[in-house]
Amino acid sequence: MPIEIALTIFVLAIFVGFEVITKVPPSLHTPLMSGSNAISGITLVGSLVMAGSGHKALTTVLGLVAVIFATINVVGGFLVTHRMLGMYKSRK
Repeated sequence: MPIEIALTIFVLAIFVGFEVITKVPPSLHTPLMSGSNAISGITLVGSLVMAGSGHKALTTVLGLVAVIFATINVVGGFLVTHRMLGMYKSRK
């Protein structure tokens, strides 16, 4: 894929994501973000595939960086969800 098309798709995704997130009511923002963080586990799988593909050293390094950031995103999403669900538990 040419770099111009990839950058165009990236910029359009930024605008669409911004418009979608700003239209969500504040009460639904945290569950939506927690769900999207869980879905980003797909990013983790893709980065693991790229890190282990063994094409070039740069590919492996970028895959490793992607694994680290995707792991932080997924774990952070689950921690936020756990904390949010704890806020709704009834106290006995």
